[in-house]
Amino acid sequence: MAWNEWTGWGGDPWTELRRLQRDMDRLFTGMVEGGDEFPAVNVWSDRDEIVVAAELPGLDPKTVDVSVHGEQLTIQGERAAEPDSGEVVCHRCERWTGRFARTLRLPYEVERDKVKAQYRLGVLTVTLPRAAESRPRQIRIETEG
Repeated sequence: MAWNEWTGWGGDPWTELRRLQRDMDRLFTGMVEGGDEFPAVNVWSDRDEIVVAAELPGLDPKTVDVSVHGEQLTIQGERAAEPDSGEVVCHRCERWTGRFARTLRLPYEVERDKVKAQYRLGVLTVTLPRAAESRPRQIRIETEG
């Protein structure tokens, strides 16, 4: 096979460009599918309650608002930007700053007045007890005679 300055081997440069395009498409598709919602959350439930764990590293819990409306939980707040003295050059700025809001649809109605929230080691854990009226009710089947 002859050396080719485009590909390093004797192949077709257009084939290599198409391969590169597919790889780039796959790369960016993965980024979108991974989600860039903030905060990242895990949600699980059982028969009695829903638990939501949200990653909020470096935030003061006093700056975070948690609210429940119907079957939706909203977590919102703000991550303040670091002070800019005007003399400092940021070489890498990956930490997101600004206002955020994340609303999650809950799988069932909850007792809003019994919701509890705890913040520990950068994780906000919200426990939402299931409303009695949203629990499944066993219906007894009557038979004749």
